[in-house]
Amino acid sequence: MKGGGEPTVRVGIMEGRREVRGYLEGSFTLGGSTWRETGFVAAATPDGGVRLSSPGGLTAAGRDRLRLQGSPGSLFCLEDVTIGISFHWERRRRQTYAGDLVLEGTPEGRLRVINEIPLETYLESVVASEMREKAPKEFLKAHAVASRSWLLALLRRREGCDLGAGDDGRRETGDEIVRWYGREDHEGYDVCADDHCQRYQGVGHVTGEGAAAAVRETRGLVLLHGGEVCDARYHKACGGITEDFANVWEPRHVPYLTSVSDGEADFPPRRGEEEARAWILADPPAFCRLRDQALLGEILPDYDRETADFFRWRVVYDRRRLEGIIEEKSGLSFGRLRDLVPLERGPSGRIIRLRIEGSERTVVVGKELEIRRWLSESHLLSSAFVVAREGGKGAPDRFVLYGAGWGHGVGMCQVGAAAMAVRGYTCEAILRHYFPGATPAVIYP
Repeated sequence: MKGGGEPTVRVGIMEGRREVRGYLEGSFTLGGSTWRETGFVAAATPDGGVRLSSPGGLTAAGRDRLRLQGSPGSLFCLEDVTIGISFHWERRRRQTYAGDLVLEGTPEGRLRVINEIPLETYLESVVASEMREKAPKEFLKAHAVASRSWLLALLRRREGCDLGAGDDGRRETGDEIVRWYGREDHEGYDVCADDHCQRYQGVGHVTGEGAAAAVRETRGLVLLHGGEVCDARYHKACGGITEDFANVWEPRHVPYLTSVSDGEADFPPRRGEEEARAWILADPPAFCRLRDQALLGEILPDYDRETADFFRWRVVYDRRRLEGIIEEKSGLSFGRLRDLVPLERGPSGRIIRLRIEGSERTVVVGKELEIRRWLSESHLLSSAFVVAREGGKGAPDRFVLYGAGWGHGVGMCQVGAAAMAVRGYTCEAILRHYFPGATPAVIYP
């Protein structure tokens, strides 16, 4: 970064494992010598070191780390990599990566597995992992610019430039718990490989020219605002209106991360309960109101398509089941759950503060991600929902949540942006729509 050229990114692939298995394709060096075995087993040692062994009997040990440095074109494969951590589609897969493999031991006797890779190569996998390569080219280019901007803004903050970055935060009193979650809490590497940062599922997902061409044609291109690289955020589907940054992360105005209508019509903000109910129960002509299954199949990865309804959705909870979920997620016992009452909403209709009323206690929870966590075994699709209580006296038998959108809603709506590209919008027009006031600029060749 300091030299102004393309940075190398340290991506955390696995953490907390005692053992990792994989194999190599091509030439790798370890401590200046060629590692001549294909298969390998990496294991943590009790003293925080790393031991590497192969089926052929070759071994190596490091006091705290080992680096397998790949030559150009070489690949390494890791078994049982977890993707979609804590989401409903979580699974383990074999993943293939380019670049260097770094194995680090931790004081707890566990492994940390890191991939060091040039930023532009990293981005090819991000774009191909977040969306399918059959998606419209102008959309993939816009995604590459947004992903590059977000990462470079993060790297520059870590060099000491204070760009105000969405750190973790909390505000807790006896009856209110407000938490938000940034993307800077990783130790030992720049970004993780999962949705907490950006999806990075290795070069095995780069199967065509779509992602590679999008990254190549936008090389070094970022969004700037006030001379600084934009902290460009994105999400799956906004539900028709995007959200303000301050309502999801720390209470700070970010000019290019403000609410916009996701459509050619101008949708007004939906902050009040009557407005939110009418909006969420309606079917507005938004960009992300995309129901063409063939087109969705060209845009969304297979595991995302397991979520069939995301523009408008419905979740039904038996009261006792929801009581158990809330107690497990919050660590608090509410007794008989009586009501869920939205207290504050953002312009997209997303709830910022929700009052949970029970027979034993009443607590206000926020912000949007904490609400989504407390009300689902994984994550509720979004906090843009209205509540219906059914049956029962005093405490209902069932709670029905009618919702809109998928994700935090800030910045670029991925499904909406893809639909814009289908309608003929260019990469620049898509970025201008979702990041108002930001301007594109090439910052390295």
